[in-house]
Amino acid sequence: MFFGTERPGGGPDVTDRQFMAFVDKEVTPGFPDGLTVQSGHGQWRDVSGRIEKERSYELILLYPAGQASASDRRIEEIRRAYEKTFRQESVGRVDDRARADF
Repeated sequence: MFFGTERPGGGPDVTDRQFMAFVDKEVTPGFPDGLTVQSGHGQWRDVSGRIEKERSYELILLYPAGQASASDRRIEEIRRAYEKTFRQESVGRVDDRARADF
């Protein structure tokens, strides 16, 4: 998932502390086996057609294919919670099958 940090209409950007508190509250309970957060800089076209460039976070979640349905619901809940909490237009999502071993 891709989480922007600028707030529409101004206001302070989402801080590292705020984002990690969000992860602790909204993500970790549903994905306690592990996750990765990376900082980045991204851009996207907003609903008005403007190209927005902002600091962002990439959140990577790995889970067994057999848990895809339940994980999908939890991921959508996370996206909606971030949009509501930080007044975001959207949270990007990419799904891909991968083979992982730890």
